[in-house]
Amino acid sequence: MRTVRTFTGALLAAAALFALPGTAGADTPSPTASEETEETAAAPTEAGTSFRTATVVRPGQRATAQASTGDYLYWQFPADAGQQATVRATVKLPDSDARHGSHTWRMDVYDGLRRRQACRYGSDAKAAPVGAASVELSCALRTVRSWAEPAANDPLPGAYYVRLTVVDAPTEDLGETVDTALEVITAEAGGAAAVDGTLAVPLAPASGPKIEPDGGWSSGWWSSRVLWTAGGALLAALAGIWGYRLTRGNGRPAHVPPGA
Repeated sequence: MRTVRTFTGALLAAAALFALPGTAGADTPSPTASEETEETAAAPTEAGTSFRTATVVRPGQRATAQASTGDYLYWQFPADAGQQATVRATVKLPDSDARHGSHTWRMDVYDGLRRRQACRYGSDAKAAPVGAASVELSCALRTVRSWAEPAANDPLPGAYYVRLTVVDAPTEDLGETVDTALEVITAEAGGAAAVDGTLAVPLAPASGPKIEPDGGWSSGWWSSRVLWTAGGALLAALAGIWGYRLTRGNGRPAHVPPGA
């Protein structure tokens, strides 16, 4: 019975070990109203016109910019290993009376090597008829990996660039004023998406504005897989000890002489 109690206690201890990350997250205080107001006030109100001048947007911010139909608008945001980023853009079109046809807007997302990244889901290009007041675009990127083969096109930690522009519009409508808004949301994918290996440095520009996630870039080696591996090894060892004690019996009975 003592062995069973010991094994049960080990199981409870391992379960508590797995629950630690979730418990820590639950105890994290939510931002105050003043902090949220400060973050919203710091959101950028203009966009860059090239990769080199792309405006930095923090995840959770809502960036806005006023531009002309036909302009190329650029933003950049940080994405770390294990994160899944979703980019949403809204374009408020000119009055329908001032438009001469439908407009097709497109949003492209590039990684730090300026490789265009595919969307897992979402509408990164959409046509707006003459009567439409706005166009909404979205792109949910694949999970950022800490390392990948050189020939792969997997997302890697670093800066990500967003380019927004109209790709099809009547010539008479080019130059009309539009109001744009961009929002980036990131979520943790968990240890199931972790891979072995890390980059020497994130794919972030060496010059220009500093861009990195809150708290800095992660090392890339730590994930919940470490806890699961350690916990699994502990449970396997305890199960082996418990099985051995269960099958070996209580030894030689007292009435049986040695060598019998």
